[in-house]
Amino acid sequence: MKKVIIIGGGAAGFFTAINAKENNPDLEITILEKGKEVLQKVKISGGGRCNVTHACFDPKELCEFYPRGKKELLGPFHQFMTGDTFEWFENRGVPLKIEGDNRVFPEANTSQAIIDCFQNAVDNLGITLLKNCGVHSVYQQKDQWVVNTKEQQFTADAVVVAAGSSNKVWELVESLDHTIVPPVPSLFTFNIKDKRIIDLLGISVPNATVTIVGTKLESSGPLLITHWGMSGPAVLKLSAFGARILAEKNYQYNVEVNWLSRPTDKVLNVLLNLKKKQPKKQVYLKSPFSDIPRRLWERLVAASDIVETLKWADLSNVQLEKLANQLTKGLYNANGKSTFKEEFVTAGGIDLKEINFKRFESKRHKNLFFVGEILNIDAVTGGFNFQNAWTGGFIAAKAIAEV
Repeated sequence: MKKVIIIGGGAAGFFTAINAKENNPDLEITILEKGKEVLQKVKISGGGRCNVTHACFDPKELCEFYPRGKKELLGPFHQFMTGDTFEWFENRGVPLKIEGDNRVFPEANTSQAIIDCFQNAVDNLGITLLKNCGVHSVYQQKDQWVVNTKEQQFTADAVVVAAGSSNKVWELVESLDHTIVPPVPSLFTFNIKDKRIIDLLGISVPNATVTIVGTKLESSGPLLITHWGMSGPAVLKLSAFGARILAEKNYQYNVEVNWLSRPTDKVLNVLLNLKKKQPKKQVYLKSPFSDIPRRLWERLVAASDIVETLKWADLSNVQLEKLANQLTKGLYNANGKSTFKEEFVTAGGIDLKEINFKRFESKRHKNLFFVGEILNIDAVTGGFNFQNAWTGGFIAAKAIAEV
Protein backbone atom coordinates (compact mmCIF):
# COMPACT_ATOMS: atom_id res chain seq x y z
CA MET A 1 0.00 0.00 0.00
CA LYS A 2 1.38 3.38 -1.05
CA LYS A 3 1.70 5.98 1.70
CA VAL A 4 1.11 9.72 1.39
CA ILE A 5 1.92 12.37 3.99
CA ILE A 6 0.17 15.73 3.75
CA ILE A 7 1.74 18.51 5.78
CA GLY A 8 -0.95 21.00 6.79
CA GLY A 9 -4.53 20.58 8.00
CA GLY A 10 -5.99 23.51 6.10
CA ALA A 11 -8.28 23.76 3.08
CA ALA A 12 -5.65 22.76 0.52
CA GLY A 13 -4.47 19.80 2.61
CA PHE A 14 -7.96 18.39 3.18
CA PHE A 15 -9.01 18.90 -0.44
CA THR A 16 -5.89 17.14 -1.73
CA ALA A 17 -6.27 14.24 0.71
CA ILE A 18 -9.96 13.67 -0.11
CA ASN A 19 -9.48 13.76 -3.87
CA ALA A 20 -6.38 11.54 -3.79
CA LYS A 21 -8.17 8.90 -1.69
CA GLU A 22 -11.25 9.00 -3.92
CA ASN A 23 -9.03 8.59 -6.99
CA ASN A 24 -7.12 5.72 -5.40
CA PRO A 25 -8.81 4.05 -2.39
CA ASP A 26 -5.70 1.93 -1.79
CA LEU A 27 -3.62 4.91 -0.71
CA GLU A 28 -2.79 5.30 2.98
CA ILE A 29 -3.04 9.03 3.62
CA THR A 30 -2.05 10.89 6.78
CA ILE A 31 -2.58 14.61 7.39
CA LEU A 32 -0.17 16.21 9.85
CA GLU A 33 -1.42 19.46 11.44
CA LYS A 34 0.84 21.38 13.82
CA GLY A 35 -2.02 23.11 15.66
CA LYS A 36 -4.80 21.98 17.98
CA GLU A 37 -7.47 22.67 15.35
CA VAL A 38 -7.83 22.24 11.62
CA LEU A 39 -9.47 24.37 8.91
CA GLN A 40 -9.20 27.57 10.92
CA LYS A 41 -8.98 29.84 7.86
CA VAL A 42 -12.04 28.15 6.41
CA LYS A 43 -13.86 28.84 9.67
CA ILE A 44 -13.25 32.60 9.66
CA SER A 45 -13.31 33.20 5.90
CA GLY A 46 -15.99 35.53 4.61
CA GLY A 47 -17.00 36.65 8.08
CA GLY A 48 -17.63 33.07 9.20
CA ARG A 49 -19.58 32.11 6.07
CA CYS A 50 -16.61 30.89 3.94
CA ASN A 51 -16.19 32.63 0.61
CA VAL A 52 -15.66 29.34 -1.28
CA THR A 53 -14.92 30.75 -4.75
CA HIS A 54 -15.98 33.47 -7.19
CA ALA A 55 -18.56 33.31 -9.97
CA CYS A 56 -16.11 33.82 -12.81
CA PHE A 57 -16.34 30.93 -15.26
CA ASP A 58 -13.73 31.83 -17.89
CA PRO A 59 -10.18 30.62 -17.09
CA LYS A 60 -8.46 33.55 -18.81
CA GLU A 61 -10.66 36.09 -17.06
CA LEU A 62 -10.23 34.32 -13.71
CA CYS A 63 -6.43 34.54 -13.99
CA GLU A 64 -6.64 38.34 -14.04
CA PHE A 65 -7.53 38.34 -10.33
CA TYR A 66 -4.12 36.88 -9.39
CA PRO A 67 -1.27 39.41 -9.08
CA ARG A 68 1.08 36.44 -8.72
CA GLY A 69 0.27 33.16 -10.45
CA LYS A 70 -1.71 34.61 -13.38
CA LYS A 71 0.33 32.87 -16.09
CA GLU A 72 0.89 29.62 -14.21
CA LEU A 73 -2.78 29.07 -13.30
CA LEU A 74 -4.21 29.32 -16.82
CA GLY A 75 -3.51 25.67 -17.65
CA PRO A 76 -4.67 24.34 -14.25
CA PHE A 77 -7.90 26.35 -14.46
CA HIS A 78 -8.72 24.51 -17.69
CA GLN A 79 -8.60 21.30 -15.63
CA PHE A 80 -10.49 22.42 -12.51
CA MET A 81 -12.43 25.69 -12.49
CA THR A 82 -15.08 27.47 -10.46
CA GLY A 83 -17.84 25.44 -12.13
CA ASP A 84 -16.06 22.26 -11.00
CA THR A 85 -15.93 23.68 -7.45
CA PHE A 86 -19.72 24.12 -7.51
CA GLU A 87 -20.19 20.55 -8.70
CA TRP A 88 -17.68 19.12 -6.22
CA PHE A 89 -19.40 20.59 -3.17
CA GLU A 90 -22.94 20.01 -4.42
CA ASN A 91 -22.15 16.33 -5.04
CA ARG A 92 -21.22 16.14 -1.37
CA GLY A 93 -24.39 17.76 -0.08
CA VAL A 94 -23.15 21.36 0.16
CA PRO A 95 -24.98 23.49 -2.42
CA LEU A 96 -23.42 26.88 -3.11
CA LYS A 97 -24.98 30.26 -3.91
CA ILE A 98 -23.80 33.31 -5.85
CA GLU A 99 -24.25 36.68 -4.16
CA GLY A 100 -24.69 40.07 -5.83
CA ASP A 101 -20.96 40.81 -5.94
CA ASN A 102 -20.29 37.34 -7.47
CA ARG A 103 -18.76 35.94 -4.29
CA VAL A 104 -19.82 32.35 -3.65
CA PHE A 105 -20.90 30.96 -0.27
CA PRO A 106 -22.56 27.77 1.00
CA GLU A 107 -26.35 28.03 0.89
CA ALA A 108 -26.24 27.19 4.60
CA ASN A 109 -24.52 30.58 5.07
CA THR A 110 -21.95 29.20 7.47
CA SER A 111 -18.39 27.98 7.07
CA GLN A 112 -19.29 25.02 9.28
CA ALA A 113 -20.98 23.46 6.25
CA ILE A 114 -17.60 23.30 4.47
CA ILE A 115 -15.76 22.13 7.59
CA ASP A 116 -18.30 19.35 8.20
CA CYS A 117 -18.09 18.31 4.54
CA PHE A 118 -14.32 17.94 4.75
CA GLN A 119 -14.23 16.25 8.14
CA ASN A 120 -16.98 13.79 7.20
CA ALA A 121 -15.17 12.89 3.98
CA VAL A 122 -11.88 12.35 5.82
CA ASP A 123 -13.61 10.12 8.38
CA ASN A 124 -15.56 8.14 5.77
CA LEU A 125 -12.52 7.59 3.56
CA GLY A 126 -10.33 6.42 6.43
CA ILE A 127 -7.80 9.26 6.12
CA THR A 128 -5.71 9.67 9.29
CA LEU A 129 -5.66 13.14 10.82
CA LEU A 130 -3.05 13.93 13.48
CA LYS A 131 -3.17 17.25 15.35
CA ASN A 132 -0.41 18.87 17.42
CA CYS A 133 1.96 17.27 14.97
CA GLY A 134 4.36 19.88 13.63
CA VAL A 135 6.91 18.69 11.09
CA HIS A 136 10.59 19.25 11.94
CA SER A 137 12.26 17.80 8.88
CA VAL A 138 11.62 16.12 5.52
CA TYR A 139 14.19 14.30 3.43
CA GLN A 140 14.54 11.56 0.86
CA GLN A 141 15.98 8.15 1.66
CA LYS A 142 16.32 6.08 -1.49
CA ASP A 143 12.81 5.97 -3.03
CA GLN A 144 11.06 6.96 0.18
CA TRP A 145 10.35 10.22 1.95
CA VAL A 146 11.10 10.51 5.65
CA VAL A 147 9.02 12.99 7.66
CA ASN A 148 10.00 13.72 11.26
CA THR A 149 7.82 15.30 13.94
CA LYS A 150 8.67 15.79 17.60
CA GLU A 151 6.97 12.55 18.58
CA GLN A 152 7.52 10.17 15.67
CA GLN A 153 8.89 9.43 12.25
CA PHE A 154 6.86 8.67 9.12
CA THR A 155 7.88 7.20 5.79
CA ALA A 156 5.93 7.89 2.63
CA ASP A 157 5.95 7.40 -1.12
CA ALA A 158 4.76 10.97 -1.66
CA VAL A 159 4.68 14.18 0.37
CA VAL A 160 2.38 17.14 -0.10
CA VAL A 161 3.27 20.45 1.54
CA ALA A 162 -0.07 22.21 2.03
CA ALA A 163 0.83 24.25 5.10
CA GLY A 164 0.31 28.00 5.22
CA SER A 165 3.09 30.54 5.15
CA SER A 166 5.37 30.56 8.19
CA ASN A 167 9.08 30.77 8.89
CA LYS A 168 9.18 27.10 9.91
CA VAL A 169 7.53 25.95 6.68
CA TRP A 170 9.79 28.17 4.55
CA GLU A 171 12.85 26.69 6.27
CA LEU A 172 11.48 23.23 5.57
CA VAL A 173 11.02 24.07 1.90
CA GLU A 174 14.47 25.62 1.60
CA SER A 175 15.96 22.44 3.07
CA LEU A 176 14.46 20.67 0.04
CA ASP A 177 16.47 22.88 -2.38
CA HIS A 178 13.56 25.16 -3.20
CA THR A 179 13.72 28.96 -3.39
CA ILE A 180 11.41 31.10 -1.28
CA VAL A 181 10.43 34.46 -2.73
CA PRO A 182 10.54 36.69 0.40
CA PRO A 183 7.02 37.32 1.67
CA VAL A 184 5.46 40.76 1.92
CA PRO A 185 1.91 41.61 3.08
CA SER A 186 -0.92 41.69 0.58
CA LEU A 187 -4.56 42.76 1.06
CA PHE A 188 -4.16 45.58 3.54
CA THR A 189 -5.80 48.87 4.51
CA PHE A 190 -4.02 52.13 3.74
CA ASN A 191 -3.25 53.93 7.00
CA ILE A 192 -4.22 57.55 6.35
CA LYS A 193 -4.67 60.31 8.94
CA ASP A 194 -6.38 63.17 7.17
CA LYS A 195 -8.95 65.67 8.44
CA ARG A 196 -11.08 65.03 5.36
CA ILE A 197 -11.83 61.46 6.45
CA ILE A 198 -11.16 61.34 10.18
CA ASP A 199 -14.16 60.12 12.22
CA LEU A 200 -15.99 59.02 9.05
CA LEU A 201 -15.66 55.34 10.04
CA GLY A 202 -18.03 53.15 8.01
CA ILE A 203 -18.77 55.65 5.24
CA SER A 204 -18.32 54.18 1.77
CA VAL A 205 -18.65 55.15 -1.89
CA PRO A 206 -19.68 52.56 -4.49
CA ASN A 207 -17.13 53.27 -7.22
CA ALA A 208 -13.97 55.23 -6.50
CA THR A 209 -10.74 55.14 -8.50
CA VAL A 210 -7.58 54.95 -6.39
CA THR A 211 -4.11 55.60 -7.79
CA ILE A 212 -0.66 55.37 -6.19
CA VAL A 213 1.10 58.57 -7.24
CA GLY A 214 4.27 58.01 -9.23
CA THR A 215 3.34 54.45 -10.26
CA LYS A 216 1.04 52.76 -12.76
CA LEU A 217 -0.98 51.24 -9.92
CA GLU A 218 -4.68 52.04 -10.21
CA SER A 219 -7.85 50.32 -9.09
CA SER A 220 -11.57 51.07 -9.13
CA GLY A 221 -14.44 49.80 -7.00
CA PRO A 222 -16.10 50.33 -3.63
CA LEU A 223 -14.01 52.35 -1.16
CA LEU A 224 -14.59 52.19 2.59
CA ILE A 225 -13.36 54.68 5.17
CA THR A 226 -12.12 52.87 8.28
CA HIS A 227 -10.65 53.69 11.65
CA TRP A 228 -7.17 53.39 10.09
CA GLY A 229 -7.82 55.13 6.81
CA MET A 230 -9.08 53.58 3.57
CA SER A 231 -10.12 50.04 2.72
CA GLY A 232 -12.72 48.26 0.61
CA PRO A 233 -12.28 46.33 -2.67
CA ALA A 234 -10.65 49.24 -4.55
CA VAL A 235 -7.91 49.61 -1.92
CA LEU A 236 -7.46 45.89 -1.22
CA LYS A 237 -7.06 45.12 -4.93
CA LEU A 238 -4.47 47.88 -5.22
CA SER A 239 -2.61 46.55 -2.17
CA ALA A 240 -2.50 43.08 -3.72
CA PHE A 241 -1.24 44.13 -7.15
CA GLY A 242 1.14 46.65 -5.61
CA ALA A 243 2.31 44.46 -2.72
CA ARG A 244 6.01 44.54 -3.60
CA ILE A 245 6.09 48.14 -4.83
CA LEU A 246 4.40 49.39 -1.66
CA ALA A 247 6.72 47.30 0.52
CA GLU A 248 9.71 48.91 -1.25
CA LYS A 249 8.21 52.31 -0.40
CA ASN A 250 8.05 51.20 3.25
CA TYR A 251 4.28 51.83 3.09
CA GLN A 252 4.75 55.58 2.71
CA TYR A 253 3.26 57.02 -0.47
CA ASN A 254 0.64 59.42 -1.82
CA VAL A 255 -2.78 58.17 -2.84
CA GLU A 256 -4.93 59.99 -5.37
CA VAL A 257 -8.65 59.36 -4.94
CA ASN A 258 -11.34 60.04 -7.53
CA TRP A 259 -14.42 59.56 -5.35
CA LEU A 260 -16.71 59.52 -8.39
CA SER A 261 -14.56 57.74 -11.02
CA ARG A 262 -15.45 60.59 -13.37
CA PRO A 263 -13.21 63.04 -15.31
CA THR A 264 -12.50 66.31 -13.50
CA ASP A 265 -13.84 68.47 -16.33
CA LYS A 266 -17.21 66.67 -16.32
CA VAL A 267 -17.55 67.05 -12.57
CA LEU A 268 -16.65 70.74 -12.89
CA ASN A 269 -19.42 71.15 -15.49
CA VAL A 270 -21.92 69.65 -13.03
CA LEU A 271 -20.82 72.19 -10.40
CA LEU A 272 -21.02 75.11 -12.84
CA ASN A 273 -24.56 74.05 -13.77
CA LEU A 274 -25.52 73.94 -10.09
CA LYS A 275 -24.31 77.51 -9.72
CA LYS A 276 -26.64 78.51 -12.57
CA LYS A 277 -29.67 76.38 -11.69
CA GLN A 278 -29.59 76.37 -7.89
CA PRO A 279 -27.89 79.68 -7.02
CA LYS A 280 -29.72 80.19 -3.71
CA LYS A 281 -29.11 76.72 -2.26
CA GLN A 282 -26.40 76.28 0.36
CA VAL A 283 -23.51 74.20 -0.89
CA TYR A 284 -23.07 72.33 2.41
CA LEU A 285 -26.63 71.13 2.79
CA LYS A 286 -26.74 68.34 0.24
CA SER A 287 -24.35 66.43 -1.99
CA PRO A 288 -25.40 66.76 -5.62
CA PHE A 289 -23.77 63.38 -6.29
CA SER A 290 -25.74 60.41 -4.96
CA ASP A 291 -22.50 58.41 -4.57
CA ILE A 292 -21.05 60.89 -2.07
CA PRO A 293 -22.54 60.65 1.45
CA ARG A 294 -23.36 63.99 3.05
CA ARG A 295 -20.71 63.83 5.80
CA LEU A 296 -17.96 63.16 3.26
CA TRP A 297 -19.39 65.89 1.01
CA GLU A 298 -19.17 68.41 3.88
CA ARG A 299 -15.47 67.54 4.45
CA LEU A 300 -14.61 67.89 0.76
CA VAL A 301 -16.45 71.21 0.55
CA ALA A 302 -14.54 72.51 3.59
CA ALA A 303 -11.25 71.35 2.06
CA SER A 304 -12.12 73.49 -0.98
CA ASP A 305 -12.12 76.68 1.16
CA ILE A 306 -15.90 76.96 1.02
CA VAL A 307 -17.42 78.12 4.30
CA GLU A 308 -20.66 76.67 5.60
CA THR A 309 -22.88 79.67 4.86
CA LEU A 310 -22.03 80.04 1.18
CA LYS A 311 -24.59 79.43 -1.53
CA TRP A 312 -23.82 78.09 -5.01
CA ALA A 313 -24.10 81.63 -6.45
CA ASP A 314 -21.37 82.82 -4.04
CA LEU A 315 -18.72 80.43 -5.31
CA SER A 316 -15.89 81.67 -7.49
CA ASN A 317 -14.56 79.60 -10.39
CA VAL A 318 -11.44 78.97 -8.31
CA GLN A 319 -13.53 77.47 -5.50
CA LEU A 320 -15.50 75.33 -7.97
CA GLU A 321 -12.27 74.06 -9.49
CA LYS A 322 -10.92 73.25 -6.01
CA LEU A 323 -14.09 71.29 -5.22
CA ALA A 324 -13.92 69.41 -8.53
CA ASN A 325 -10.31 68.53 -7.72
CA GLN A 326 -11.21 67.35 -4.20
CA LEU A 327 -13.88 65.10 -5.73
CA THR A 328 -11.75 63.66 -8.51
CA LYS A 329 -8.07 63.92 -7.61
CA GLY A 330 -7.71 64.47 -3.91
CA LEU A 331 -4.28 63.61 -2.54
CA TYR A 332 -3.93 61.61 0.70
CA ASN A 333 -0.72 60.59 2.41
CA ALA A 334 -0.52 56.93 3.38
CA ASN A 335 1.83 56.01 6.20
CA GLY A 336 1.69 52.35 7.15
CA LYS A 337 -0.77 49.52 6.69
CA SER A 338 -3.29 47.47 8.64
CA THR A 339 -3.87 43.84 7.74
CA PHE A 340 -6.68 41.42 8.49
CA LYS A 341 -5.12 39.48 11.37
CA GLU A 342 -7.01 36.23 10.87
CA GLU A 343 -7.22 36.28 7.08
CA PHE A 344 -3.68 37.58 6.62
CA VAL A 345 -2.44 37.04 3.07
CA THR A 346 1.14 37.32 1.87
CA ALA A 347 2.72 37.75 -1.52
CA GLY A 348 5.61 35.30 -1.51
CA GLY A 349 6.39 31.62 -1.24
CA ILE A 350 7.98 28.99 -3.44
CA ASP A 351 9.36 30.35 -6.70
CA LEU A 352 6.86 29.29 -9.36
CA LYS A 353 9.63 28.43 -11.85
CA GLU A 354 10.42 25.42 -9.65
CA ILE A 355 6.94 23.86 -9.95
CA ASN A 356 5.45 21.63 -12.66
CA PHE A 357 1.91 23.00 -12.82
CA LYS A 358 0.62 20.02 -14.79
CA ARG A 359 0.95 18.09 -11.52
CA PHE A 360 1.71 20.77 -8.87
CA GLU A 361 4.88 18.76 -8.33
CA SER A 362 8.39 19.91 -7.53
CA LYS A 363 10.76 20.06 -10.50
CA ARG A 364 13.57 19.25 -8.06
CA HIS A 365 12.15 16.09 -6.48
CA LYS A 366 9.81 13.42 -7.74
CA ASN A 367 6.68 12.82 -5.63
CA LEU A 368 6.99 16.09 -3.72
CA PHE A 369 3.94 18.29 -4.21
CA PHE A 370 3.03 21.84 -3.17
CA VAL A 371 -0.48 23.29 -3.00
CA GLY A 372 -2.14 26.40 -1.57
CA GLU A 373 -0.49 29.34 0.19
CA ILE A 374 3.00 27.88 0.25
CA LEU A 375 3.32 28.79 -3.44
CA ASN A 376 4.05 32.36 -4.57
CA ILE A 377 0.43 32.72 -5.67
CA ASP A 378 -2.09 35.11 -4.19
CA ALA A 379 -5.22 36.91 -5.28
CA VAL A 380 -7.55 39.76 -4.46
CA THR A 381 -10.47 39.20 -2.08
CA GLY A 382 -13.55 37.39 -3.29
CA GLY A 383 -12.86 33.64 -3.01
CA PHE A 384 -9.94 33.51 -5.44
CA ASN A 385 -7.35 32.26 -2.94
CA PHE A 386 -9.59 29.31 -2.08
CA GLN A 387 -10.08 28.56 -5.79
CA ASN A 388 -6.30 28.30 -6.14
CA ALA A 389 -6.31 25.79 -3.24
CA TRP A 390 -9.09 23.70 -4.83
CA THR A 391 -7.49 23.68 -8.27
CA GLY A 392 -4.01 22.82 -6.99
CA GLY A 393 -5.35 20.19 -4.62
CA PHE A 394 -7.42 18.52 -7.34
CA ILE A 395 -4.55 18.34 -9.83
CA ALA A 396 -1.97 17.21 -7.26
CA ALA A 397 -4.42 14.53 -6.06
CA LYS A 398 -4.71 13.07 -9.56
CA ALA A 399 -0.92 12.85 -9.78
CA ILE A 400 -0.64 11.35 -6.27
CA ALA A 401 -3.22 8.69 -7.09
CA GLU A 402 -0.80 7.35 -9.71
CA VAL A 403 2.24 7.21 -7.37
